[in-house]
Amino acid sequence: MESIGEFFKQVRETKGLTVDEVASKTRIRTDFVKALEEGNFAKLPDQVFARGFVRSYARSLGLDEEDAIHRFIQSAGAFYEKQDERERLKARQAEEERKRQANRKAVAIAIGIAILTLVVLLSREQSSLLVRRTATEPPPAAAKRATTPEVGTQEAPVRPDPETAVAPAKAKPAEAPTPSGPQKTETSAARGAAAPAVAPAPPQQSAPPVPPPLSSDGPLGGISLEGPASTEEQLVLDLEATELSWVVIQIDGGSPQEALLRPGEKARWKGQDQFVLTLGNAGGVKAQLNGTPQKAFGPSGKVARDILLKR
Repeated sequence: MESIGEFFKQVRETKGLTVDEVASKTRIRTDFVKALEEGNFAKLPDQVFARGFVRSYARSLGLDEEDAIHRFIQSAGAFYEKQDERERLKARQAEEERKRQANRKAVAIAIGIAILTLVVLLSREQSSLLVRRTATEPPPAAAKRATTPEVGTQEAPVRPDPETAVAPAKAKPAEAPTPSGPQKTETSAARGAAAPAVAPAPPQQSAPPVPPPLSSDGPLGGISLEGPASTEEQLVLDLEATELSWVVIQIDGGSPQEALLRPGEKARWKGQDQFVLTLGNAGGVKAQLNGTPQKAFGPSGKVARDILLKR
């Protein structure tokens, strides 16, 4: 069976009609009439409109409309089936793209919620660290006394009170038995003579005794009378932050101290035997022990715990 386009063209030419006359009679655009006769269904509108064009064309030529529709289905069926398949494929692709966009949105929302939760947890952890630091950190003066005790301090000798020293001498004549006769007169005379010696003297502020100058002569020559000097110098720990990091330090087994160091900030602690460090950012801190640089405690962003620094 010949195609619908060839059939219409044959009948039109047999009746001596032009394409423009058919287009004017059927009120179909000229390019649609040419596309229908050429079998170029891609230039025609949707299948429903193309069927209407076929009916109008057949009616204008005096042909059977149902036969023309049957010829149209035979000629254009494969094209419109492929077109329907393409439409379904496009619809499926659009649905898959919509699902992918929805999944991306869901993943982005989940990531945002996770980041927000992490920020809140870090804020709470930092706040709790600051609260514990405030509760456990000793006053600055007490901490200084605890970490840097003074060596060689000597107490001045306590000088006895003059009134206390003469109290027994005043009490002895009162406790002695009073003799009779001539002895009583001698005792009274002796008491009158001794009274000026035991009279309490007014209190005076006296300077602490000054030790005698050292001499190379005598049995103690060449021996120093000063207290023993410290045999061990203090440990000094200097920290400098290159990145934001919190620090927990324990000096000589004392109470932990906490600090939050920002980039460029420095801190110094002094002790006698050892330091125990915990760093929130091991790669963000440089350390020196008594002026000697220490190696890195770990990579940036990693927590390093119980770092022991000692002599």
